[in-house]
Amino acid sequence: MNSPEVVQQRARAKSAALIAAAALPDPDPVTSISYHSVGRTLMIGAAADVAPWAEGLFAQLPLTVLLTDVAGAEQPARPYPVHRVQRVHVDGWLGAFEAVWDADGEVGRGSFDLVLDLSTVAVLNRHEKPPGYFAPGADIGQRADAVAELAGMIGEFEKPTYFTYKERLCAHSRNKLVGCNACIEICSAAAIVGRGDKVFVNSNLCAGCGACGTVCPTGALSYAYPSAAYTGERLRALVGAYRAAGGGAPSLLFHNGGRGKALIGELESTSGGVPAHVIPIEIEHTASVGIDVWLAAFAYGAGAIAVLMTDEEAPQYRLGVSEQMAIANTVLDGLGFSTLRCQLLQATGVAMLAGLVAAAPAAAGGFPAAGFHVMADKRNTLDLALTHLALHATVKSEAIALPPRSPFGNVKVDTSKCSLCMACVGACPSSALMDSTTVPQLRFVEKNCVQCGLCETTCPENAIVLEPRLLLLDTWNKPVVKHESTPFCCIRCAKPFGSLQMITNMVAKMGAHAAFAGHLDRLRMCGDCRVIDMMKSGDSARVTGRAPG
Repeated sequence: MNSPEVVQQRARAKSAALIAAAALPDPDPVTSISYHSVGRTLMIGAAADVAPWAEGLFAQLPLTVLLTDVAGAEQPARPYPVHRVQRVHVDGWLGAFEAVWDADGEVGRGSFDLVLDLSTVAVLNRHEKPPGYFAPGADIGQRADAVAELAGMIGEFEKPTYFTYKERLCAHSRNKLVGCNACIEICSAAAIVGRGDKVFVNSNLCAGCGACGTVCPTGALSYAYPSAAYTGERLRALVGAYRAAGGGAPSLLFHNGGRGKALIGELESTSGGVPAHVIPIEIEHTASVGIDVWLAAFAYGAGAIAVLMTDEEAPQYRLGVSEQMAIANTVLDGLGFSTLRCQLLQATGVAMLAGLVAAAPAAAGGFPAAGFHVMADKRNTLDLALTHLALHATVKSEAIALPPRSPFGNVKVDTSKCSLCMACVGACPSSALMDSTTVPQLRFVEKNCVQCGLCETTCPENAIVLEPRLLLLDTWNKPVVKHESTPFCCIRCAKPFGSLQMITNMVAKMGAHAAFAGHLDRLRMCGDCRVIDMMKSGDSARVTGRAPG
């Protein structure tokens, strides 16, 4: 139990922190996505569900109705198109929906600006529906709200571009082999798809959750509304002012501007309120901040990080944030900061939230605060935060084992299998694996490794296994030799062209092939000498495609 003096001191520190954050300039503006709608509306549902709303909606908007009853009473003539359908498919977004339906074996198509889906299970069964797609469920009040909102959906509309994408950093795929799929798996709007070796984010579908940037191990995808750099400055101001005012190490409580903000408001109005050492921080979406921002906040002097999620957030967001918190907490435990903690708070009511917030730890503050700024590059921010935390760690260890899907780690190379073919080097998107220009040698820089798994998937010898960990030795950012071999020189011209192990393996595997029958030594020749030998021995047809003479 804290004394009244301590509580008052923290209350003054909290006020100072909030004033400092409020003094910051607004974040830089972002570009916008534009939509155009003339109100062409598609209504989908059973006749009983459609009937109460269709006439009123038609009085305001051009309307087409798709009845999904398998059978039903004959519908009277309507002044708008009505089709009884067995199947319907809808895709698109505000102003650009395309629908295809099957009506007794006849295929129908249409283009629409808006969709009102009154089906029991929405045709577009996603957590985040596209702009212009309304699926209010069975609740009459929510249906009325949807119809009222639809009536105003004519004209030009804009929303922010929520993300930035740096294609060169993307670890999604190489040579049609998939590595990192994290952003695709977590997107509840189905806005992200693989396209070749990269990913494509459909800005029209993006709902602005930012979860893709939170789980992206490379920083290829990052949140822009606002950027991590701006959020970092906000946290630096908050925590710095709180500490300077003698409050110690505050607990930071992230929440959204919807149900989360409402719960915080309800809690503030109760007798207990929000404890003075807990600072609520409103952000656009609770999945938009991740391990780089959290660890930076700890380096600035925060004592705890909590993220409040309600029933508004998609299940995959809760899972993704929980996984990222498990990584952060493992790192903190490994450094000896067992009192520092990231926590996901899941609450649907103010009583539940009150119990969770009351349990938030109040820390006195320990090591000196870091002075770095959160960077636009996620990996740089992580490097700065981890370096500061490791400098003041109470436990000194060489490495910390991390959970699967962590963005740091080692690659174990089985040297008895590795032929130094360097396929892994060609596949590595982050330059963690490198070859040598002088000798057959595979080198590895652990700092660069994002654990995408492309090296493991690409290796034809199954010689690579991932090892998630955080290395705390100086070799973390230096090339380490994983495997090397004696150069193999061409038996004809003596030019080195591979490794001894690679040629030995190739001879063993290809020696029985008909192409090398009686000419096994050609496998021990460089490419030029192999062609010369074939020409001299009368095998020129294999080289030129024509018989000699």
